[in-house]
Amino acid sequence: MSSKLIGVGVGPGDPELVTVKGVNALRAAEVVVVPVMDTGERGRAEATVLHYVPAEKVVRIVFALNERTDRGRREAAWDAAGERVAGLLRAHAVIAFATIGDPNVYSTFTYLAQTVSELVPGTVVESVPGITAMQDLAARSGAVLAEGTEPLTLVPVTAGTTVLKDALNGPGTVVAYKFGRQAADVAEALRETGRLDDALWGSALGLESESIRPAAELLDGPLPYLSTLIAPARREGGRGGKL
Repeated sequence: MSSKLIGVGVGPGDPELVTVKGVNALRAAEVVVVPVMDTGERGRAEATVLHYVPAEKVVRIVFALNERTDRGRREAAWDAAGERVAGLLRAHAVIAFATIGDPNVYSTFTYLAQTVSELVPGTVVESVPGITAMQDLAARSGAVLAEGTEPLTLVPVTAGTTVLKDALNGPGTVVAYKFGRQAADVAEALRETGRLDDALWGSALGLESESIRPAAELLDGPLPYLSTLIAPARREGGRGGKL
């Protein structure tokens, strides 16, 4: 029978935000793989998983998560991680891979699943959706992500601030991920497009070091890499104005 690889979204960091289906998938898997940086420090995914499964069931695999410039080194780490998971799949029927947020939104799981499918043909790949950082930040801050006919645009600032400015000049709410190192540039983009006053950012959501602040304070300096920004849509016309 074919082995199964399941990507399980475990949310932004608060263990209470893992879905019931996600918890069941983690507990049913024979092994739960968690990604770690080459520094060896415990990541959010691992910390969340350990609320639901025993440590002896968890396998830590390095994914060079902090490598942003050396593509060769990053891909070599992906290949090595894929080989390790492929080995686990040859010995176990069901492997779960825990990822922060959602496994289909800017997740390492995408690359892992592609690599493993090539190494172990016939592997069944599934995913369990997880709550994203933008949903958690919206809930904690009271920001409304979308109403009526408004679009919702998600931008990774690693794609450049030009892409962000284009989104901010458009309609609807704009959410930015991965902008911590470019916080000052993001603040300038918000200012240029007239979106600074209503925007907000958050980091370490659901953790002891949680911070949720107005985007006007982005000029304080670099932020954690996994910071999230919400620039709400300009809303006029009262309740239901964009229905």
